[in-house]
Amino acid sequence: MTAHRDFINLTDLTPSELRALFVLADRMRRGEYRKRPLEGQALAMLFTKSSTRTRVSFEVGAWQLGAHALFLTPRDVQLGRGEDVADTARVLDRMVQGIVIRTFAHADVEDFARFAQVPVINGLTDLQHPCQILADLLTVQQHLGTFDGKTVAWIGDGNNMANSWCDAAALLGFELRLACPDGYDPDPTILARATATGKVKLVRDPAEAAAGAHVVTTDVWASMGQEEEQAQRSRAFARFQVDAALMATAAREAIFLHCLPAHRGEEVAAEVIDGPQSRVWDEAENRLHVQKAVMAALMGGESLT
Repeated sequence: MTAHRDFINLTDLTPSELRALFVLADRMRRGEYRKRPLEGQALAMLFTKSSTRTRVSFEVGAWQLGAHALFLTPRDVQLGRGEDVADTARVLDRMVQGIVIRTFAHADVEDFARFAQVPVINGLTDLQHPCQILADLLTVQQHLGTFDGKTVAWIGDGNNMANSWCDAAALLGFELRLACPDGYDPDPTILARATATGKVKLVRDPAEAAAGAHVVTTDVWASMGQEEEQAQRSRAFARFQVDAALMATAAREAIFLHCLPAHRGEEVAAEVIDGPQSRVWDEAENRLHVQKAVMAALMGGESLT
């Protein structure tokens, strides 16, 4: 990667770069990477959405690579008082060597990338969650060995994670079945691009999606900013819980993933997320390793060729 390359969507990486990133992240996971390529650098972390995994993994990862992370909410910077995104981006790129943004509007991250001359990393938007899908994919590789011939079943809302799974399937060539209630489909542009590969299909029946799948994954029914829709969504998603019966239709070696936080008894049964097929804690840990790999590549000059 070049010095000023951004990571806004998973599609910012080629398939070969993605696989190289996993090699680097796995070296970090195994404790085989000892370099500190970000020594003396600073990472600005602009968060308008609360976070556990994103914040902790970026702060710890930056520190382990030698950088200092600054956690900034709208109350801490002039964005909260109406300063233009472009102005904030121009100021920050004079003082830091990288910017992570976790926010609602995807356009805000794109604007930061347009006006900042340092790498910008998408920590989450309502449209995409590229860092989380990296962790999910690393977990699949860690436990199943390869993406070749694998089938992933997404059960639930066609949200930012569903969009990122669509991009992943298109890049890596595995089969993806999305089971979403009518009216809760993934982004139409992203979905159309993915389904054009012939390996991605949208269905309405969770059992159809999960049948023989090697990975079953889901997310909360109401994401941040959708709390007022909770009752409506609970009705719409009533048939879309991942429980033991649904997991029993998947492949024998199937694993369960969830990006967290989870609501036991809603999108997933406790017996599944706490059961022997669950890999959610490895998945959460892998946020640290993949994000360190992204920072080392964008900010630290590590090659992905």
